[in-house]
Amino acid sequence: MRRPLMAGNWKMYKTAAETAAFFEKFNPQVANATHCDIVICPPFPNLAAAVEATRGTRIGIGGQNLYWAKEGAFTGEVSGPMLVGVGAQWVIIGHSERRQYFGETDETVLKRTVAALEEGLYPIVCVGERLEEREAGQTETVLVRQFRDGIGGLSPEQFARIAIAYEPVWAIGTGKTATPEMAAEAHRSLRAQVEARYGKGAAELARVLYGGSVKPDNIKGLMAQVEIDGVLVGGASLEAASFASIVNF
Repeated sequence: MRRPLMAGNWKMYKTAAETAAFFEKFNPQVANATHCDIVICPPFPNLAAAVEATRGTRIGIGGQNLYWAKEGAFTGEVSGPMLVGVGAQWVIIGHSERRQYFGETDETVLKRTVAALEEGLYPIVCVGERLEEREAGQTETVLVRQFRDGIGGLSPEQFARIAIAYEPVWAIGTGKTATPEMAAEAHRSLRAQVEARYGKGAAELARVLYGGSVKPDNIKGLMAQVEIDGVLVGGASLEAASFASIVNF
């Protein structure tokens, strides 16, 4: 039985003070949520505040990206050892906004994922198609390419430590959500690729999350799908009661 993973991606929102205020409200609301893993990924400057605010809880904290080198002359980048040093345990890799605005490719996704695993971090690796690709019937083609050129480069031991997040780009921040059935179909496609590359056991254990306008009012329908093992939530994770209701689905 795959353990659900409920992750929040705060993107470029909240100050350190707002981060502390969020967890003051959020922690008690999920204190009894033993049915799932909970992860929140705030902006880099707020990681220390988030780690401090969740000390002694079961809530994990993650970064939203990392660079593949441990250190060097890479102005503006953050490395795996820096994330670990501040107390992060998780990291999002290959989010569609990184692909769309900052030149992320399947190849750099693989490099970042390997770097994260080398530091003992748990990567949440994002894949997903754009609207024009879905309308052209290319969803599976895109997912196959992103898996083959990115995640598929991991060893079986490395793969066992990641989660995959299916995030259709057309559903992120748009209010449009893939229907539970559409999401499950994409998840089945991804799981078939996992089985072909890593075997049936790995496919049965792999956690595949859904991301894209997840809200308290659609979480039950999504989580009712046997193929959906959790969610990567954007806007609805910024408000304590909202994300708590998603966690406590």
